[in-house]
Amino acid sequence: MTVNEIPKIVLHLHLDGSIDVDDAYKWVKEDGIDLTKKEMLKKMQVDGQCHSLNDYLEKFNLACKLLQTCARLEETSYHLFKKLAKMNVVYAEVRFAPNKHLEKGLNLDDAVISVINGMNRASVETSIMGGIILSLMRGDSDKDNLNVIKIAKKYLGKGVVALDLAGAEALYPTKDYTSLFRYAKSLGIPFTIHAGEAAGVESIKAALDMGTKRIGHGVKIIEDKSLQQKLIDGDVLLEVCVTSNYQTEAIKGKHPIEALYKNGIKINISTDNDTVSNININKEYINILNRTNLNENDLIKCNKNSIPFIFAKDAIKEKLWQMYEKED
Repeated sequence: MTVNEIPKIVLHLHLDGSIDVDDAYKWVKEDGIDLTKKEMLKKMQVDGQCHSLNDYLEKFNLACKLLQTCARLEETSYHLFKKLAKMNVVYAEVRFAPNKHLEKGLNLDDAVISVINGMNRASVETSIMGGIILSLMRGDSDKDNLNVIKIAKKYLGKGVVALDLAGAEALYPTKDYTSLFRYAKSLGIPFTIHAGEAAGVESIKAALDMGTKRIGHGVKIIEDKSLQQKLIDGDVLLEVCVTSNYQTEAIKGKHPIEALYKNGIKINISTDNDTVSNININKEYINILNRTNLNENDLIKCNKNSIPFIFAKDAIKEKLWQMYEKED
């Protein structure tokens, strides 16, 4: 079986970090931004000067500047889901921070509906299934983040499937957002939280205390065996993005994905940001196969293990189970 033939579930992917390069360059020209395509890519993709999550996050600035209209948000969502479908991704959850796209007059409804519409267009054309996760941002005001929670509730089950906490983890501790996620939980909104990437195991502990069943990255957990066991006992999934972890220097040396998987932790393999990291899900799978002792069956198992954790209705989970049963 080739990598492309493996049916894939992608659960950790940022919209603005995965903007189509040709679309971006077209919009750069439309907006009169004086950049060559090479100069644009330098601003949008990591290079040897990236040494931290904060450096990595700077690569989002241009994409966010470009994605300030309904048409562009919809087109970016549409092209991303279409690309994923070509790589045999059967289910994907794409996340974005709607507050980042209001600089030219859009409101939260505009931004969210546009991204949902792009996903739905791609789904009609390709049969890919998926949902949209709305990100609260570390460093944003409680008022702004509360507005995202409220808009998530409004569109929950109508394209939006969950909330996320993203941003500069080392600067803004996870525990500081406990009350916001307590409120989200009271509204019945599921969530995932970035933790254990730029900050250590305390961030993961805080995320678990908040009740999350999914953790974005979480790779620093390799430093704490007792916390690994807590993840196993609590049936929590890690959304692991190997290439991105190296670029942010969350990991130096051997990546812990193989050790964590063999220790019994459930893992979803994702890419984080296709454009920023200059990666795609097929390349990520190939990298893992080449650099670890994991094989194709292990990667398939990671996908199967992800099914109970997707933010979707049971009917979609059952459809995914049937897809993987056909592969057995």
